[in-house]
Amino acid sequence: MSTNVERNQVSAAYEDVRNDNSETNWAVFKYEGNEIVHDCSGREYDDFKSKFGDDERVFAYVRVNTGDELSKRAKFALLTWVGPNVGAFKSAKISTDKAMVKQVLHNFAIELHFTDIDELTEEYIRDELIKAGGANYGTGVRADD
Repeated sequence: MSTNVERNQVSAAYEDVRNDNSETNWAVFKYEGNEIVHDCSGREYDDFKSKFGDDERVFAYVRVNTGDELSKRAKFALLTWVGPNVGAFKSAKISTDKAMVKQVLHNFAIELHFTDIDELTEEYIRDELIKAGGANYGTGVRADD
């Protein structure tokens, strides 16, 4: 059976994460039958990390604030998760389903794929976003005038 994306829900959650006036830092999208729907959103990374189960396939959209003392900017990542207990067919199907998700979640600096919960760290995502961002000239300390 083909998979569908619940575009209105997914788009609303995506826009919330992108909104500079929102405190939302992440949104999680899961399968309900053959449909990908918005599951939840939030601020804290520990809450985010708890949403990835061993038997699940999950998409997520994450906001990370990067930059140095002179320039702060938001960067975004599209994450896919395939738990260790997901079968081969469903695991393979996530790549074709991701193409549909990317029609809604279309603005991000990097894509990351995870299968091990220990690798799904905030630091790793931040480091990958910084690498993808190119210039990072700051010293970390603003000089006294």
